[in-house]
Amino acid sequence: MTISADGLMPFLAMDILKRAKALEARGRVVCHLEVGEPGAPPAPRVIEAVARALPEPQGYTNAKGLTGLRDGLAGYYERQHGVKIDPELVLATMGSSAGFILAFHTAFKPGARIAITRPGYPAYVNTLLGLGFSVAEIPVSAANGWRLTGEQIAAAHARQPFEGLLFASPANPTGAAVDRAQLAEIVATCARLGVQFISDEIYHGLDYSGPSVSALELTRDAIVINSFSKYYCMTGWRIGWMVMPENLVRRAEILQQNLFISAPTLSQIGATVALEERDYAEEQKAAYAKNRLLLGQGLRELGFELPSMGDGAFYAYAGIGRFSNDAMDFCLRLLDVAGVAATPGVDFDRTDGNGYVRFSYAGTQTSIEMALERMRDFTRAGG
Repeated sequence: MTISADGLMPFLAMDILKRAKALEARGRVVCHLEVGEPGAPPAPRVIEAVARALPEPQGYTNAKGLTGLRDGLAGYYERQHGVKIDPELVLATMGSSAGFILAFHTAFKPGARIAITRPGYPAYVNTLLGLGFSVAEIPVSAANGWRLTGEQIAAAHARQPFEGLLFASPANPTGAAVDRAQLAEIVATCARLGVQFISDEIYHGLDYSGPSVSALELTRDAIVINSFSKYYCMTGWRIGWMVMPENLVRRAEILQQNLFISAPTLSQIGATVALEERDYAEEQKAAYAKNRLLLGQGLRELGFELPSMGDGAFYAYAGIGRFSNDAMDFCLRLLDVAGVAATPGVDFDRTDGNGYVRFSYAGTQTSIEMALERMRDFTRAGG
């Protein structure tokens, strides 16, 4: 694993995917449990809407995005979360990835320190470092269900002050989610400390123990980032959105104009329709819920350490202490020998991640069943 002088390291999930694709090009059949990519396509009406739009010239949209999409997102928050949002506070983005870039440059001065949880989504660290910001990591543990608390935030801030907190619920890689009271504690702690709260809500809708709570239900001072990639099965479409505090929205719009101009027009058209296709999205979620039980039971039977399957998203963050103390080596051997692609824990936790592997259950039931059978043979043979 290569780490550059400024701390940047490869996105290992994508490196594993590249290696898996190379094996497939040579005729191998690979079970893809490495990336958080839904196995189903977008809803049929999404494809139909884009197909109808294709013959027309597709120019830039308003930097904030199509009016119909932003109006639809305002309606989404009213229906799903009971809050009224001015569509002028909404920006359509090139996935949540562009949302993070806009959020950091909008809310903070160069060099500002932003806190994140560890383990956490690897692009948080790499994006922040790549843009010249500093990172403060707050460790969370399996003993607390991988959940962040206000007390942990305050203690971390006392040790090393930071200007912002980026927090996801449900989280990647653990699937951990906080309830309304726990999120309220996090929001209140940030407000008391003068910390700008950024809520990553990309896995909202993919919840198995209760509805996801948006930060917008508790405060209008948060920056909220979401995406059509996961719940709406639109990963490659690169379309997401942000809801900004009123005092930051104009700066975010200016940055969008200059960094990205606008989100892809066809993707915005598809996303506008996707918002009305929640029945289809719920069908996919029901399949994930079955996969969640299947994978969790199978991993435990094989000897992986998995005290919790998480409350949301579509990941299992499993301990591999019985098999290895080198997650990258374990994943490479699992792929090369067994044809099962998984992501090493060091992608999400550079300190303690060697003891973990993340498995995605966003694919088909067939692929998970095949992966479990292959891993059974792999572990019996000693890995």
